[in-house]
Amino acid sequence: MAETLQEILLDPSRRPQVVADCQGLLDSEVESKSGLSSIAVKGAYGMVKAVRPGIIHDAVDDLLDQLVARLEPFYADFRTAGGDVPLPDYLAKRSDEVSDALLTITDARAERSTRTTIKKAYGKLRPQGKKHVQEALPGVGKIIEKYAG
Repeated sequence: MAETLQEILLDPSRRPQVVADCQGLLDSEVESKSGLSSIAVKGAYGMVKAVRPGIIHDAVDDLLDQLVARLEPFYADFRTAGGDVPLPDYLAKRSDEVSDALLTITDARAERSTRTTIKKAYGKLRPQGKKHVQEALPGVGKIIEKYAG
């Protein structure tokens, strides 16, 4: 049985489906947004997708190794703690720490981007980014559980 997230999620035989599941989570999280803030989120997401078809899939695939590395300590702690609660609940309970860890990746990537459209869209969304990441963490936990089975 696989012990680390790297072994679980980055295995070449599983990676394409993990990327697809992560993209599906991202799509559903964006779609589920409502209210005034949803206009900015949905508009920016649509704009980024319009820049190049397949950009979301490619971005998820490009970021997956770093995301797994940032999630690894939380998953190790979860396993050590004995899993008294389901992983989605564990991640939600530690949402401040987990979201901060994950956002360091996208912050650095946006900073390095040479695409003005992407930088502008990210800059507009970033102030609410932590909240959005926190809302998605139970879905992240479900994806991990699916493959850690």
